[in-house]
Amino acid sequence: MTRALVLVDLQYDFCPGGALAVADGDATIAVANRLMPRYPLVVATQDRHPADHGSFAANHPGRAPYEVIDLHGLPQVLWPVHCVVDTRGAALHDDLDRARIAAVFPKGTDPAVDSYSGFWDNGRRKATGLGDWLRAQGVTEVHVLGLATDYCVRATAIDAVTDGFACTLIADGCRAVELAPGDGARAIEAMRAAGVTIATAAEIVR
Repeated sequence: MTRALVLVDLQYDFCPGGALAVADGDATIAVANRLMPRYPLVVATQDRHPADHGSFAANHPGRAPYEVIDLHGLPQVLWPVHCVVDTRGAALHDDLDRARIAAVFPKGTDPAVDSYSGFWDNGRRKATGLGDWLRAQGVTEVHVLGLATDYCVRATAIDAVTDGFACTLIADGCRAVELAPGDGARAIEAMRAAGVTIATAAEIVR
């Protein structure tokens, strides 16, 4: 078993109607379901924030969502409250074929630091356990899709390469936040520059 599919944050709060909805975000679910049978191993990441998380604008009086602050030495976009532990918004989407998911790795659980990547927090100070778990299963290559291209997907894919995995982004299985127009495309170019292979679901299925 050398290859795994990593599903990034396919949660209600990132889908239309959610607290931090990504346009067309739920379109990623069908792509994930179509691809999962092609992989011997599937894992998922899941934002699981405490209500007092430092990335929430609501926890910084006078600040508004999408402002950038310094959070304990790291630049931090302030987000609307989202994916709070034990809320519906934090749940993996019901339409996802969750029976095929071998393990789910929570992230963003420390109120002092955000964690876009499925592998590490934003300061690479503490690992989520995903990398060690994959290596224990004999995985050397990961394919990544999910939400959102310009934040958690980008960070997960780049950290995969940094941590020694071959990594392919399934681009049509992702959607971007696009706080600035073109952020999604720029994220894909950043991943490519870091050594991530860019592919489509059709290329995987054929």
